[in-house]
Amino acid sequence: MINLDNELSEIQVVSLEQAVAAPYCSLLMAAAGARVIKIERPEGDFARSYDTGANGKSTIFAWLNRGKESIAMNLKDPIEKELLEKILAKSDIFLSNLTPGSLEKLGLGHHHLNLINPRLISCEITGYGEKKEAKSLKAYDFLVQAESGLCSVTGTEESPSKVGISITDLSTGLTAFSAILRALIQRSKSNTGLRLSISMFDVLADWMNMPLLAHRYMGGGPRRSGLKHTFIAPYGAYNCGDNAQILLAVQNNREFAAFCEKILEDKNLNHNPKFFDNPQRYKNRLELDGIITKKFSGMTLKAVKVKLDDAGIANAQLNDVNSLSKHKFLRNEQAFFADTPISLAALPVKTKTGTPDKVPELDDHGESIRSEFK
Repeated sequence: MINLDNELSEIQVVSLEQAVAAPYCSLLMAAAGARVIKIERPEGDFARSYDTGANGKSTIFAWLNRGKESIAMNLKDPIEKELLEKILAKSDIFLSNLTPGSLEKLGLGHHHLNLINPRLISCEITGYGEKKEAKSLKAYDFLVQAESGLCSVTGTEESPSKVGISITDLSTGLTAFSAILRALIQRSKSNTGLRLSISMFDVLADWMNMPLLAHRYMGGGPRRSGLKHTFIAPYGAYNCGDNAQILLAVQNNREFAAFCEKILEDKNLNHNPKFFDNPQRYKNRLELDGIITKKFSGMTLKAVKVKLDDAGIANAQLNDVNSLSKHKFLRNEQAFFADTPISLAALPVKTKTGTPDKVPELDDHGESIRSEFK
């Protein structure tokens, strides 16, 4: 893996942020070398109270906010608002994920900020966009999962489910990060800033295109299928003789032929009209699953995995979070909340100097920032 430089080392970001979506975006900017000034309410980002795992402080907050500077501000106070305007006048990016319309109420809309700093790039993360009827809707991660239809294709046949992580927030933060990078390139050509608006609903709607296209062009949206696939077989979780499960994914006829010969030890099965190609295998998947389960039931998970790996058949273990924590491929890095070390999964893109690791206390940099911009 190539380690990237601190490409954003000369970029200053002001992030009026809370929870996950904007903090994840600004984390990625901090990891790329940007100076990130996190504006918090006097009582602090409510994510600070998500958990108490770091010696009474939030480990989740630490994951999202390492490498940032924190200043607590009451922006309803004219003096505090004036200070923020002075900071923004010397900044490159203004990121926020407040309730829609909040910036305008505070007098911090893009038109006003553009007069202060014509080169400022502002990026506002919203729940459902900027239509009048959308502005009053709460847009928590789970709610947008439901509104976008994601929950309808997630879970078992009997019951829908949300995704087990904050997929809406994280995908939106990643989208905002990429949009800001594009805006920086555009600014380098035009020397003028611009306004970005990223809707959480729009992001998930884009990610829902596979089931959406199935609904529009393939006879209907996919049914919930748990760990099974909606149109490929064999594909799913299978029980082994020691009651452990292994995930199997056979995607084409060549792989199925090898699977029949080397794993099921039945060359003729590949030529059976019921299993000749994927549409037939999927149509007769219950019978095929029975054949596979019968074969696997006589072997341990370890034995099945060895045979699958030797045959080049795609597979995976059905790990829990404890198994992830000890996984041989997991790269860890540390953050520090005061003197408390926190071990967390490393960002997937490496920076030569490493990811910043200090987590700010509330208003940790308030005094120095006020002195700098007074």
